[in-house]
Amino acid sequence: MYTIEPIAFVKNERNKVEDDYWGNVISEIILSDKLSEDSLKGIEEFSHLEIIFYFHLADPSAISISDSHPRGNKKLPKTGIFAQRKKARPNMLGSTIVKLIKAEKNILTVSGLDAINETPVIDIKPVMREFLPEGNVTQPEWTKEIFKNYWAEKNNI
Repeated sequence: MYTIEPIAFVKNERNKVEDDYWGNVISEIILSDKLSEDSLKGIEEFSHLEIIFYFHLADPSAISISDSHPRGNKKLPKTGIFAQRKKARPNMLGSTIVKLIKAEKNILTVSGLDAINETPVIDIKPVMREFLPEGNVTQPEWTKEIFKNYWAEKNNI
C-alpha cells in the first residue's frame, strides 16, 4: 500500500459539485508549501497542462464498478465505470487538460479545470504533442448529450 499526498490545491469560485457550466471558470492551482517554486521552473513555456486531482467530495459509498447509465439518464446505454468520467470511481481521481494562463511564484492560473474550490491536486504534467493521440479521437454519440453544457459559460444558461 502507498500514500499519495496533494502537491497543490485548487482555488476558484465553484464550491458545490456541479456537472455543467465550466466554460468561464478560472482557477488558481496553489502549490503546497512542501514544494519550492523551482518545481514550476520552465512550466510557463507550455500552453497546456494535465492536472490530476482527487474527487475529495465524492461519496465513496456511491462507487460502483458495475455498469450504469451515464449521469443516471436511463435513455442512455449502460456503460462500465471506465467508459465514463464520473466522480464516483474506484480511486476517485480526475484528470483534465487545461490552458495555462499564467505561472507566478507558486501559483498557476488556468482555464478549463473542472475541479471545485479546495480540490487536492495530485500531479501536474506539461502537455506535449508527442503524448497526444494520433489520428481522430472517436467517442459514442451519447457523450454529446451529456456534455452539451459541460463547457458552456454559466451566465449563458
